[in-house]
Amino acid sequence: MAAMAYTSYSKRVSIDTIVSNHFDGELVAKLMQIFGGGTIRGSSSKGGVSALRQALKALQNGRDIGITPDGPRGPRHSVADGAAALARIKRVPIITMHCEPSSSWKMKSWDHFCIPKPFSTLDFYYSDPFYVHELSLDEAKALIQKELLKHNRELS
Repeated sequence: MAAMAYTSYSKRVSIDTIVSNHFDGELVAKLMQIFGGGTIRGSSSKGGVSALRQALKALQNGRDIGITPDGPRGPRHSVADGAAALARIKRVPIITMHCEPSSSWKMKSWDHFCIPKPFSTLDFYYSDPFYVHELSLDEAKALIQKELLKHNRELS
């Protein structure tokens, strides 16, 4: 639902989300299709080069790209190369988004995946657009990480 929240925030409706080729990615792909978004299948560990090519083409066609930046294996709160590489190559802005449920169940997985409890509220936080094309890849990833964690109550 993060991509749908972004379309509401940005008033842009042309968004493709990069999702894994695994079963959980198939669920996301079907949801995106229902809500009118597109998907690019692949991840940093499987199909990454193809996903990068498709994302570059989508950006060239004026579409926005939604990426979960820590990749499929983490570690938690890390930023893989994908988002930074895309933004550097195409010189497009990045907007980070963070969602905080008022109440949730946390899974015992590497990313502590959370499921909002019924009747909880979701607070969405968006960064101002920023560019990374003049930064090194490591500097770009560090800036993305900083912006992503800015409103994380868990780290406060």
